[in-house]
Amino acid sequence: MRSLEELTRPNIWKLTPYSDARNQPEGRNAHVLLDADENPYNKPFNRYPDPLQTDLKAKIAKIKGVKAEEIFLGNGSDEAIDLCYRIFCEPTKDNVVAIEPTREMYKRCADLNNVEYRPVLLNERYDIESDKILAACDKNTKLIWLCSPNTPTGNNLNRDEIQKIVETFDGIVVADEAYSDFSKQKTFREELAKYPNIIVLNTFSKAWGCAAIRLGMAFARKEIIDLLNKVKQPYNINLLTQNQALEALQHPFDVEDWIKILLQERSKMMKALKELPICEEVYPSDANFFLIKVTDAQTIYDYLTAEGISVRNRTKVALCNNCLQITIGTKSENGELLGALRRYK
Repeated sequence: MRSLEELTRPNIWKLTPYSDARNQPEGRNAHVLLDADENPYNKPFNRYPDPLQTDLKAKIAKIKGVKAEEIFLGNGSDEAIDLCYRIFCEPTKDNVVAIEPTREMYKRCADLNNVEYRPVLLNERYDIESDKILAACDKNTKLIWLCSPNTPTGNNLNRDEIQKIVETFDGIVVADEAYSDFSKQKTFREELAKYPNIIVLNTFSKAWGCAAIRLGMAFARKEIIDLLNKVKQPYNINLLTQNQALEALQHPFDVEDWIKILLQERSKMMKALKELPICEEVYPSDANFFLIKVTDAQTIYDYLTAEGISVRNRTKVALCNNCLQITIGTKSENGELLGALRRYK
């Protein structure tokens, strides 16, 4: 790969990190805190939160099998996505390559940062072909976006093809593994030492059931994490979010139970929907949702909305004509959806 300095925007490489006295070795043991213009009353909310989330990262490191220094925490994984553009992509000059269809935020952040976005269509199995991805790259390609399991399709991408891209591309590959807890495929988070040019995204929103606290994770070698920390806002993760995440991490077995139940429900739902007259195809899924092709997505979507049931209409997304994306809910919620679709005429 190109050196990290080559890949990084010159102004970012030269940027001085935000200085926080309490995050320096000499300031961590202070007990009289008169440095940050805080109100001394209304504890504990009067103090700024730990800017590097030290305690939380230590807990995450044990569960995720990485080093604490290899973790970046953001306001959802959306923050990490945006920071990747701001760190590596020079507006109007550089470009990124991504699969199509995939998570919408990659293109949105490209547009916001005025960076060319080059989509490469998946094949008929909603899978990648590494040669096509690499052929779309040139000397100004800084990032490749790969989401596996992918959204809205729900399936794992071919891991060998991803590996070929990571080993061949001389820029940064971002592997979004937000749904990996529902998949049996080996994660790239487990191979950070092997691939110095990879950033792996994960989230508390899916398997951990914590979408409301907006906590995303990025895993990479320390040098990349240092860049993310240098560019982020100083106190990007508030105290309430840090505390709630620490509480959630005390109950990993609950998460395992949720995953088991959701996978069982996914199997039941996919099987039941295949039997309905409106169903043309149910696509394989490795996530907590699945994609289904129906006879008339817009009409069925409108019908479900009128019934008070919300699903995603993906018919305008590339390769997803007349497709609905359905998230797995509780048994009663899933039953209500099935009941409504069985009554549909």
